[in-house]
Amino acid sequence: MGFFDHLQKGGAFSLQAKKPQIRKVVTQKKPAPQSQSRSSSAGTTDTQASRRTPSIKSKHVVSQHRETHASSKQRLKATISRGNLKRPSPIQRLSSDDDDESDTDASFEVRKRTKLSNSVEPDLSRHIRSAEAFSEDGPKELTMVHAAEITIKKAPGKYKPAFEKGTKSTFTEITLRYPSIYKGERYQLAVPKENDDFKPLDDIVQVVEMVSQNYIPEDALEEFDHETTGIKRRIRRAFAHASEEEFRDVIADYNRAVQRSVSDGSIAKHLDKTHALRLPLVERILTQIYSRTVSPRVESLRQYENGTDNVYGELLPRFISTIFRETQLKSGQVFVDLGSGVGNVVLQAALEIGCESWGCEMMPNACTLADLQRAEFKARCRLWGITPGETRLVQGDFLAEQSILEVLKRADVVLINNQAFTPQLNNELINHFLDMKEGCKIVSLKSFVPAGHKITSRNLNSPINLLDVRRLNYWSDSVSWTDVGGTYFIATKDSSRLKAFADSQAF
Repeated sequence: MGFFDHLQKGGAFSLQAKKPQIRKVVTQKKPAPQSQSRSSSAGTTDTQASRRTPSIKSKHVVSQHRETHASSKQRLKATISRGNLKRPSPIQRLSSDDDDESDTDASFEVRKRTKLSNSVEPDLSRHIRSAEAFSEDGPKELTMVHAAEITIKKAPGKYKPAFEKGTKSTFTEITLRYPSIYKGERYQLAVPKENDDFKPLDDIVQVVEMVSQNYIPEDALEEFDHETTGIKRRIRRAFAHASEEEFRDVIADYNRAVQRSVSDGSIAKHLDKTHALRLPLVERILTQIYSRTVSPRVESLRQYENGTDNVYGELLPRFISTIFRETQLKSGQVFVDLGSGVGNVVLQAALEIGCESWGCEMMPNACTLADLQRAEFKARCRLWGITPGETRLVQGDFLAEQSILEVLKRADVVLINNQAFTPQLNNELINHFLDMKEGCKIVSLKSFVPAGHKITSRNLNSPINLLDVRRLNYWSDSVSWTDVGGTYFIATKDSSRLKAFADSQAF
């Protein structure tokens, strides 16, 4: 069955932009909290589970993804078996109709450039463009995982030719240009037999969309958006006609258009005027990273200890982006994820905000995947022409690792997925708040300050008196283990109230 038949049987060509998952996972318990660990986001595989942005925490590691419900162990197993550990992403559909009228829900609907809002406020001190990505003196190829390598390793059993041109074991290969000097990425024109597997064509379409929305100047958009001859329209037409030749031709024209914009400096100039990345672009990059590193090895994250701080889960990129906005994280600041799992949130902070970003994780399997993600992250950011913030991923107990204890003293935002932590571990964490600087914001899924807490002479020495807490809501599709929303907390270190109380007791 070719790609056209694939479309006819229920429109199985759904564009998924995941995982970028983002990412941290806390276990939010409804009846009684159970242990869960978290993993940093923004990425997942190209299926609906986002998103890229996931981590695994061990006992003193903030579990990045924690299960919330009473049956967390069963839910987690079910999630893994369904492939829901992969970061979900928004699904877009390409119409299988002819190049005609009824395309209202198509991903490449002919339109002017969408006015996409930035995920965070523009940061005028941030410089988005990577100088190396536009320098003719540097290497023209990057060490990265090409999309073609995913299908080659799985073929022929899990993939089939998209246009019925190749044999069961041979697929047509193309190269897709990105907005930088590098040669681009190799893709095979294949579709997966299982819906949860990586979808090369989805990824191609999303790259074209992200480039047109975020890199091409307004005066050059006609080539992409023209209602009859535009690149997006022609891609839809190629799918409608199930024509590999048309698809290859339009991708070749897309590559030439991007090459021209790189060569004449228009993309570089456009990036120099940009001071914030839109969330869809952040999610796409994180999803690509996750799908090429974590997703093929996601089974290794099955290992967890129920009833401890070691469980797997993900806080998704949109939720993490909301946290960045609420904490007003900026490029010149420091972000720390305690219990960073596979590193999703750490990478998202470095990419979306451009800040110095640290993570600490104890679980070995998660740390191995985090290292793979970080290597791919560096290459992918170059490929997309972006300079991220510095990233550091530390393996070990965040209550004992000296480098983490030192960076906490200068951190501006600290993320802790403590939903299933024991009282002892939470208390040990509270003691470290004493060393954090004034104004540091601590984000958690369970408050460190009991509801209704007041400063009294009897609790005057408690570190929680230094925290001013806000309770906020997160909504559905914010975490990987449930569609239900919940609450989270932002505690700001503010010693003024304690000082005022101490002064009042002096008389």
